[in-house]
Amino acid sequence: MSVRQACRTLSLSRTVYFYQADTRRDEPVIEALSVMAERYPKYGFKKLFQVLRRQGHTWNHKRVHRIYCQMMLNFRRRGKRRLPARNPSPLRVPQVLNQSWSIDFMHDALTCGRRFRTFNVVDDFNREALAIEIDLNIPAQRVVRVLDRVVASRGYPLKLRMDNGPELVSVTLAQWAEEHHVELEFIRPGKPTENAFIERFNRTYRTEILDFYLFRTLNEVREITERWLAEYNCERPHESLNNLTPEEYRLMAENPEISKSAWN
Repeated sequence: MSVRQACRTLSLSRTVYFYQADTRRDEPVIEALSVMAERYPKYGFKKLFQVLRRQGHTWNHKRVHRIYCQMMLNFRRRGKRRLPARNPSPLRVPQVLNQSWSIDFMHDALTCGRRFRTFNVVDDFNREALAIEIDLNIPAQRVVRVLDRVVASRGYPLKLRMDNGPELVSVTLAQWAEEHHVELEFIRPGKPTENAFIERFNRTYRTEILDFYLFRTLNEVREITERWLAEYNCERPHESLNNLTPEEYRLMAENPEISKSAWN
């Protein structure tokens, strides 16, 4: 059967049958996605699309997603484990800066096998990473020094949320908190969801830095982390912050007259 007869039988226009998309219009999108995917290799589609929007591109999300999939940039989604039904209480979000900070430790290793630790501090209000201290060992005295360094430019928090690690239940930190009228809130053992803000930050830091690079020295870890920290606070949009960066969200909280449209 000829194409003319087949189209007449199916009531299909021959123009539609012979239509071919003009891929030349996709070249700017491909170029922009290639640049962004190279700069932010662990960002998914939603995050890359928000970065493109912040740069002033007005491409439709369906068009960008089609090209994103054609370039095979999409990540394979891991299946979720089947969990029993539960009704966890929602985590209370602070209403102002310095109302609640979350702190936690992480572990990793250099290429030589020597292990190191990181001490992370996050403001729960705008998810801003206030500090990431990196060393082979971080005792309680070092934790207090890091907090004093952050406080020098940020002020004292009303509350610190943490787990029950030995450095965090120490007398040194308890004395520091009592002297500066800072409340220490310990989560229940085996309940990391009660410290969800810092746990979510730890996963991002683990995915984009610790699992992405091979480190030979501690200086390499500190240099890469310092650059990533500036990107995280000043460039990376957060869905929980209406796709604003932590710095933008903080400035809007400090200056209510600034509208969200000023950042778009």
